[in-house]
Amino acid sequence: MSDRISVAKTYKLYIGGKFPRSESGRVYPVTDAKGKFLANAAHASRKDVRDAVVAARKAFPGWSAATAYNRGQVLYRVAEVLEGRRDQFAAEVSASEGLGGRKAESIVDAAIDRWVWYAGWTDKIATVLGAANPVAGPYFSFTVPEPTGVVGILAPQGSSLLGLVEVLAPVLATGSTAVVVSSAERPLPAITLSEVLATSDVPGGVANILTGRASELGSWLASHGDVNALDPTGAAPADRPGLAREAANTVKRVLTVPEAEPDWTAAPDLTRLRRYLEAKTVWHPLGV
Repeated sequence: MSDRISVAKTYKLYIGGKFPRSESGRVYPVTDAKGKFLANAAHASRKDVRDAVVAARKAFPGWSAATAYNRGQVLYRVAEVLEGRRDQFAAEVSASEGLGGRKAESIVDAAIDRWVWYAGWTDKIATVLGAANPVAGPYFSFTVPEPTGVVGILAPQGSSLLGLVEVLAPVLATGSTAVVVSSAERPLPAITLSEVLATSDVPGGVANILTGRASELGSWLASHGDVNALDPTGAAPADRPGLAREAANTVKRVLTVPEAEPDWTAAPDLTRLRRYLEAKTVWHPLGV
């Protein structure tokens, strides 16, 4: 039997398509559902949040201007890479959430399918949520959906992968960019997802993933003037009113979410896609 000592992993953040250490230098231990050490994760700081928002804002013009078909192809490529790392995700979900092997595999399969579902909506959103408006006069009037901008996401604390996909994929599908704070106690699937994003066709900065505690990082996202919307799913219910007050100072959209985590395995709908879109109505005179 080998006496080799395994090398403990210390994971980094994912900001702007790169993997920097936390500016604070802090890390914290990640354990499985039984308390066994798995790895160290970076503990993001306020500076890391600011850097991630800067990266997301820089990436927004290019991502939002890409054709819907192109965004769909990019997101589908993410699903392909997710499928290729299915076994790793299943092992991490199993360890993080204390699930049996088959149950963890079913969760991973659902997460991949959910990502494909949102990828398929990229070139259908304008048709379903837009409109050609009837007007009394010599004009065309069109209402078209446009992406909100930079979205701050406090990912679910319980569902380490499927819930994460459910809150991140619709943001990217609609053309917005994201800064995500992963589950604090179950960050490994989010870290592996960041590696998937980095090795897919997703431009750097479109999705940024931070590890740390929502109770610390959430207020900095809520108060940041360059964040346009906030998803407080992963915040404790007692903290959400405070986040809403901080967000009000910069007039950002705060999603209304249930107090407890929903059943992420339930069939998806267009609710989250709608939340990250603004309606723009254009009038144009008829030609002669």
